[in-house]
Amino acid sequence: MSIAPSAMAVSDTGQSPEASPPRRRRRATSHLKLVPPTLELREQMRQRCAEVAAGLDRSKPMTKDELEQVSRDLLTSMELPEGYLGWVMVVLSGEFWRDAVAAVPPQRRLFLLPHCLKHAEGCPADYDQFGMNCKQCGACSIADFRGTAEDMGYRVLVAEGSPVVMKIIIGGYVDAVVGVACLNVLEKAIDKILLAGIPCMAVPLLSDDCRNTKVDEAWVDQMVRTPHVAARQETRSYVHLMRTAADLFAPEGIDRFAPRLRGKQPLTDNAVDQESIATLDPIAATEHIAYDFLARGGKHSRPFITLAAYDALTGDQGTTADGADACSKIPPTVRRAAISIETFHKASLVHDDIEDDDAFRYGQPSVHRRFGNATAINVGDYLIGLGYRLLSGRIDDDRRFDPQMRNDVLDCLANAHLRLAEGQGAELLWRDALNKSLKPLDALKIYALKTAPAFEAALFSGIRLAADAASYIEPVRAFSRNLGVAFQILNDLDDWSPNSGNKVAAAGDVLGGRPTLLLALALETLPAGQRDELLALLAADCPLPDGPRIAAVRRLYEAANVFDTARRLVDKHQDRAEAVADEISPEPLRRLFYFLIDTVLQRSDEGTSGPPPQVVKLGLPITQAAELTD
Repeated sequence: MSIAPSAMAVSDTGQSPEASPPRRRRRATSHLKLVPPTLELREQMRQRCAEVAAGLDRSKPMTKDELEQVSRDLLTSMELPEGYLGWVMVVLSGEFWRDAVAAVPPQRRLFLLPHCLKHAEGCPADYDQFGMNCKQCGACSIADFRGTAEDMGYRVLVAEGSPVVMKIIIGGYVDAVVGVACLNVLEKAIDKILLAGIPCMAVPLLSDDCRNTKVDEAWVDQMVRTPHVAARQETRSYVHLMRTAADLFAPEGIDRFAPRLRGKQPLTDNAVDQESIATLDPIAATEHIAYDFLARGGKHSRPFITLAAYDALTGDQGTTADGADACSKIPPTVRRAAISIETFHKASLVHDDIEDDDAFRYGQPSVHRRFGNATAINVGDYLIGLGYRLLSGRIDDDRRFDPQMRNDVLDCLANAHLRLAEGQGAELLWRDALNKSLKPLDALKIYALKTAPAFEAALFSGIRLAADAASYIEPVRAFSRNLGVAFQILNDLDDWSPNSGNKVAAAGDVLGGRPTLLLALALETLPAGQRDELLALLAADCPLPDGPRIAAVRRLYEAANVFDTARRLVDKHQDRAEAVADEISPEPLRRLFYFLIDTVLQRSDEGTSGPPPQVVKLGLPITQAAELTD
């Protein structure tokens, strides 16, 4: 039996570059993580993956849906059960990227190892700020793998999960990743790393017990020893645009495109708190706090969208192998627009933290907790002013952008700012109101106002600075609205997952008194008695402790089937966003739209367990190594 033609195989489809392969509805694959039981079967399946990968078009990364479909076809051709799907997806993906990894010299590769390969009992290794200090006692394979990799010039990391890996890659330290991990971790890596076009190969662990695990050691050795040779086909990647977005917020990047008016204010210990700020010129203190916060943390996704949209309409060179050079030529006006969008976002975070009294932001005390509410409000206002200063053109000598372009971008950002304030205001008014009734449509309106404007502003700004955007206004608005609403619903669902990567505990929205779609669906569905019970649980004077209170709310949510309903609504809005993307041209911009759908709307119903990320010596300064684990 042969494998059905894949949308990724150019020879089979005969499609032009402008054609779009059909996008399939993603299915849950979290339960399909069986490992083939014998080495002989694993070798046969890996060989078949290599044969299939050789026939795929490597000019652009596969989406997870495309990877899943090809993997399903492969299993069907070998008459193997669906349970091996997750394993095949990892191995097939590695074969797809093998040439691209080989094209990266070992000195620019990262080797990722899991903690669980060590023997839990009697392991003499300790942990410090550099991670696990392997004693090379010979009791496990970590030291052997690590030694081989370091001899070849690899950077080595003993950690779990993809966020720290993305930070290392975007930081410019490495250009490819090879690793060992369980299928749960690798599934998330496929979502976050491979979609960006970052070359990556992995060998799955033979179990996911998180203790004393095993791996096909010969496979790992072969992977690490992948020779450095030129790639046969270039695969497009967003990594250079991501790095450019991140570089905008390095201190030198901010100072270049938004020079300080009051000059740099050095602190003796680099601390930014009440005591240290008191040593500065009082007039310069606000600027210093604002610039410090602007340079801290964040994924810089909005600036990336602006840069990527501009690049997609001006030649699509930022995604090529020479993308670093192409990105260096992005005009200052586009860079300032990208910074301004992040500046407005950071201003909203300062104000949101005050309104919600959040204690931490980016792993540090929030601005109002460090300096007080009044100063934090003022810093947020300053960041808003800085955002408009970046757009004004007064500090820009780039003549290729006419005033109408600037006005259009300014108008879009102003409208986005107003809608964001309206959405946040509606949420605050509901939170403080005695009447907690909420309809699903009202919740969705709040979501559209709070989340969609940021996507719309980022996309429109990049498009308008590249071309006449008149024909894109409505598609960008519809795409952003559906993407933003779906993202916010997923965020609601993640709030109930104790394993969510950005949550300390589940149900923070209930405890924080925020209006959510889940609540609205429950109030609409539950009978009167249970509806009254739910409203009583939301009351400020509810006598129940947090634990029993959350358990009671979850019980009512499950009775109303709100979690499944919410997931169906995510699919509905994703379908609508994809329908818009299907009609967008040129192809590079459509590819960006699909990339945003796949990355923004990542399902995270399952989490991973195990110790927090630990960094092993990377050859980086201590301060940089520490930042990678934040």
